[in-house]
Amino acid sequence: MRIDVMTIFPDMMSPLNQSMIGKAQEKGLVELNTFDFRNYAQNKQRHVDDMPYGGGQGMLIMPQPIFSCYDAIPKISENPRVILLDPAGELFSQSKAEELSKEEQLIFICGHYEGYDERIKELVTDELSIGDFILTGGEMAANIIIDATVRLIPDVLGRAVSHEDDSFSSGLLEYPQYTRPEDFQGMKVPEVLMSGHHENIRKWRLRESLKKTLERRPDLIEKKVLDSEEALILNELKSELESFRDKPLNKNNLEF
Repeated sequence: MRIDVMTIFPDMMSPLNQSMIGKAQEKGLVELNTFDFRNYAQNKQRHVDDMPYGGGQGMLIMPQPIFSCYDAIPKISENPRVILLDPAGELFSQSKAEELSKEEQLIFICGHYEGYDERIKELVTDELSIGDFILTGGEMAANIIIDATVRLIPDVLGRAVSHEDDSFSSGLLEYPQYTRPEDFQGMKVPEVLMSGHHENIRKWRLRESLKKTLERRPDLIEKKVLDSEEALILNELKSELESFRDKPLNKNNLEF
């Protein structure tokens, strides 16, 4: 995969040269490039922003530097995904990361100031946000989206366990995990995990995953279509968790 980031602060993308994403670049699994769109401004001062027509606070990114920078980026795909980081965009999710991980080329546009000239969006295929809050620029959001996406590319993680067990990949939060020692300051590893009984371990993990999701992210339960085993466990959990006793399950989740 080729990833190109258009930004006036290229150094803010340096965290992606570390850890697994850095190793993925070394292996040739992903190529990451930054383009300072200030270098493409066609004015003496190399300004990339200007005041909005009609008045208002703040400055807007001008279209010319963005379009010129975009034209200079080598295209390895006939239709690369062009992603604009914008707090008004679609909320980024694990499913979006999975979708993007299958692309040949991603191009990110990171803005600053008050916003963008609307005409820049003629280049854009996706407008993405990482949450209902405002950052000083799009670089940190791009870092997060790139990290979440690249780790899903085959061979990037470099471990036997698949990313399919990660939180959100199944639509549920991940179950608790333990390593040595078996007893640490009186806190013991659940016996079922040391039993060697794979089916019992699977059931325990599913139950704990459902329990954590119900307690912390019940909105995910409402979105998920449960199978018969999950629905049965969830009904048992609801009877145990007093705070959820009076909250009926989404009827669609109980159809099996």
